Amino acid sequence: MFFRYSYKWLSMGSQSDHQGHPYMLRSATHAAICRGDPGGRPSINRPTIGLQLLSLLLALMSLLLFFPSVAHADGGAPNLAYVAGGPKGISTIDISQQQVTGTISVAGDPHTLVLSLDGRFLYVAQPTLNRVTMLAAKTGETICTANIPGQPSLLAFDPTPNANMLYAAGNGDASVSAIDPTNCKITRTFKTAGPVYGLALAVVATGGHGDQLWVADTNSLTFFDTTSGQQLGNIPIPGGPQYVSIPQGTTVYVTTHHGSVDGIDLNTHRVTTLITSGTFGPMDYDAVTGEIYVPNLKNDQIDVLNPLSFGTKTPPEPNRTYKFAVAPQSVAITSDGQLGFIALSDGNVAMLDVPGRQIVTTIHVGGNPDFIITGLYPPAIGTTPQQASIVGTVASVIAYVLLIALLLVPFLIFTRINRAQVKKAEIKKSERAEEKL
Repeated sequence: MFFRYSYKWLSMGSQSDHQGHPYMLRSATHAAICRGDPGGRPSINRPTIGLQLLSLLLALMSLLLFFPSVAHADGGAPNLAYVAGGPKGISTIDISQQQVTGTISVAGDPHTLVLSLDGRFLYVAQPTLNRVTMLAAKTGETICTANIPGQPSLLAFDPTPNANMLYAAGNGDASVSAIDPTNCKITRTFKTAGPVYGLALAVVATGGHGDQLWVADTNSLTFFDTTSGQQLGNIPIPGGPQYVSIPQGTTVYVTTHHGSVDGIDLNTHRVTTLITSGTFGPMDYDAVTGEIYVPNLKNDQIDVLNPLSFGTKTPPEPNRTYKFAVAPQSVAITSDGQLGFIALSDGNVAMLDVPGRQIVTTIHVGGNPDFIITGLYPPAIGTTPQQASIVGTVASVIAYVLLIALLLVPFLIFTRINRAQVKKAEIKKSERAEEKL
């Protein structure tokens, strides 16, 4: 109803009647406004104008407030792919060009990569330097660093507005460090029962409770409240847990050192073994279908698992596989569920058409790729947190100015229309008076 009335009122233009006077679309509303009553006085339907003006304003506000503009935490939009383990450290693939278009020189055997929500900043784990570095994704310049004990090779990012925290750990220390992603300061340390082999965030914050940080140590999965830092529980995992992945939903997926992939119910903590007899790398998931993509290094393939639904019969796994001539090291699925990228041990990256279920091309990167992530093009302006803050402030001011303009202009238009109609009615009244004379 709002959009129909808005279009109707904005559809008036330079139309005119045979006397050259501008007029609106002929409608019941027009008749109520323009006609005179038997006494010769104009009858202006002001409530109708007010209601339609309100309808237009509400429509504009709904477009501004509810139009989706959210990026995904993994930066999964299909613009760029960042590959750790390239010849100079990190290689950048432009997805539309299907080729390497840049490199970022990073020492310290870079492993896990994480992107900020807008693709502006790239965080790199450097285990041989005991360091995590924040880079400007556009220029490759170092912004800040954090010294992390235990050869950090694992990163996890909590992008929720009240959290905005980066977590780092390695299998050389029994702890996880919480890092402020704007300045690399360590804000908290979570103590674990042993060396850390996997990290992931479960976005489950409610009320006064934060999200959950899930940590794989030597023999179990331990999970913490990210707000209070309190340990919430511990789940023994036969075979020793390793890489962890938590899609939106109710299931935690974990690989084990003994060659299995298990699913854990977030609510009951029940453990279900899904596949065995493999050596598995870092996983990713399709945010559209819920399927889990698991690099199987032992069998040179990607295993695709059905989303686990507890309370129903577990289907045969894997659902399907993608075979390669060499071992896949890591996999990244874009957040729109259209493309997948597989880092291969021979220095190549395979590009997967996810809906079509086929490899469409192979891109040579070189080096020894061992981790891959996809993300947005970095913004053209603002390569430091300070610059990004200024850009954000300016953008907010412009947005408010546009909002005010969108609200004010229709009001002025309708005010002008109203005055024109009153004047027209007065002219007709005067003409009738002259005719009587």
